[in-house]
Amino acid sequence: MTSAEDEQKFTFQPLQNTFLVLEKPGVRDLFTKWGLQWMQLKTFYYNQHMKPYQKDDFVKDFFKDPLVNSHVQVVSRAHQWCPLGLRDQITKTTAETVPATSLSMSFFDRLTSAGIVRQSGSIVKCYDEMYGDIMISDELRKMLLMDDSDNYDVFSEEDRSEFLFKIFKHVCLGGSVCQYEDDVPPYLDTTKMLYKDLVSVVKDTKTNELSVSTIVFKVQAWVGDHLVFPAASEHEQTFCYLTVDPVKRHVTLWHHVWDN
Repeated sequence: MTSAEDEQKFTFQPLQNTFLVLEKPGVRDLFTKWGLQWMQLKTFYYNQHMKPYQKDDFVKDFFKDPLVNSHVQVVSRAHQWCPLGLRDQITKTTAETVPATSLSMSFFDRLTSAGIVRQSGSIVKCYDEMYGDIMISDELRKMLLMDDSDNYDVFSEEDRSEFLFKIFKHVCLGGSVCQYEDDVPPYLDTTKMLYKDLVSVVKDTKTNELSVSTIVFKVQAWVGDHLVFPAASEHEQTFCYLTVDPVKRHVTLWHHVWDN
C-alpha cells in the first residue's frame, strides 16, 4: 500500500526531449571547443503541480527519485559519466531561485555601446591575467568576472542575477580547456538557443503581453556536511539549474562540471 506521505511526493519520469542547442549543426563542436563537454541537458515530467512554497520539497524529491538517480549523470574520478546514484544518501538539498524575466537578446546590446565589443562583433582584448584558474585575456571575460573591471557596472547586480546573463556568462567562460572566441556572435547565438530550450514564454490573452512562465532554481545536494552535486567542490563553472515549466509540468536539468 502507498502511504499518504508517498502520495504527496513529487515523482519524475524522464522524457526524450529534443534540444535545439544540441541539434543545430556545429554547436556541439563549439561546446567541445569551449571545454564544455562535461555538460548535460535532461528533461523530466513531474506528477503534480508545484506551489511556490513547495520548492524545497520539489528539489529534495527530485534528487531522491529513483529515475532521476539513474538518468542524471555525474563525472567520476576516472573522468567518465556515471549515474548520480545517491538517492539513499542525500541528506540536504538547496534551491536558490534565479530570476528569469528577460525576453530579448537586446539585453546584451550594451556590450557594444560600452566598448567591450566592437561594431564588427570582435571582442576587445586586454593584457592576460588570471582569475583563480580562469585566464582573462579580453574585456568581456574581465567584465564577467572582475568587480574592479572598468566595465563591471555595465550590468547591474540585478542584471547579473538574471538567468539569461548567467547562461551567457557560463557559455563565455567555458571549461578548464577552452579555446575562446575572438568574436561575440557565437556566444550570443548559443546563449539564445539555450535560453529557448530552458525557458518557456506565455502570452497574456487580455493584454497580448509576453512573459516568462518558467521557474528557475540553482541547486545543490549534500551528504552530511559534504557537497556531492553538481560536484564535490565548488567552482564558478560548476553548476546545476532546474528550470520548471508549470504548464507542461516539465523540469529540465542543465548541469556542467569544471574538470581540473
